[in-house]
Parts: sequence; structure tokens; C-alpha cells
Amino acid sequence: MLSTKDSPEREVARLEGPPARVLVIQAPYYADVVGGMHRGAARVLEAAGATLETVDVAGAYELPAALRMAIRRETWEGFLLLGCVVRGATDHYTFICDAICHGVMDISAETGAPLGFGLLTVDSLDQAVERSRDDRMNKGAEAAHALLGQLALARRWAR
Repeated sequence: MLSTKDSPEREVARLEGPPARVLVIQAPYYADVVGGMHRGAARVLEAAGATLETVDVAGAYELPAALRMAIRRETWEGFLLLGCVVRGATDHYTFICDAICHGVMDISAETGAPLGFGLLTVDSLDQAVERSRDDRMNKGAEAAHALLGQLALARRWAR
């Protein structure tokens, strides 16, 4: 598996058709980290012509439920989830990360909604900061690129 450091520079995907409407659902418990990821994602999505709306949830654990609620509204074409969970001294980290990832994957597989998943699961806040900086290592930008790919695929198959 390659790290972001090893990955090639990505061009911003061009979506055919009208501007994509994207909902960013973020858990800003680590506000500086998630804010950095949001800025990276916004740069990518806006360069592709997407319009963004952002909502905050209490914590990363709430991301799957908020995603489910948002999909039911049929207002947005794609969804970007942003959050960060830092390992602590207890098993809480493992249970929370597993629950979030399984919840998001279940919703994604069931609905087929275009989704970008930017959840940092790190051992330290320093690692999170590294992954939310204003550079090509930004995991929010990486999740936005993934979302654009899913949006393009959904549009292609809808024709």
C-alpha cells in the first residue's frame, strides 16, 4: 500500500454537467486539524466547480448517522465526511473507529451515494496535523479527489 507521499500528483477531475452540490459533514472536535482538511477539500471541490454546504456534528461517532439523514433529504449529489480520532490510553479508540468505518461503509454500499471519507485515525495529534497541512499530503483534499471520482462515475452510469 502506498502512502500519500508516494502517490502521484492528482489533477482535479472535471465533472460533466451542472456543478455538483456537495455536503461536507464534519466533526470539528480537533478544530485546527479538521479545518485544515476542510480547506484542502474545498480547494479541490471548488476547482471542479462544485458548490459546498458544511454542517458540523458533535463528534466523529455521529458522522454515519448524519450521513444517513442527509442522504434521505435528496438535496446533495455527493457527501464528504471529515473528522479525526486520536488514540488514547483505552480501547475506546478502537471501538469508535470500527463503529464509524463500518457505519459509513454500510451506508455507502447500501445507497451507492458518492462519498469521500476523510476520517483521520492517528496515534498522536502531531500525526493529524501533518495530514491536515496546506500541502499535497492533506487528507481532506485526498478525500475530495475520491469523491469527485465517485461523482463522475455516478453521472456516467446515470446516463
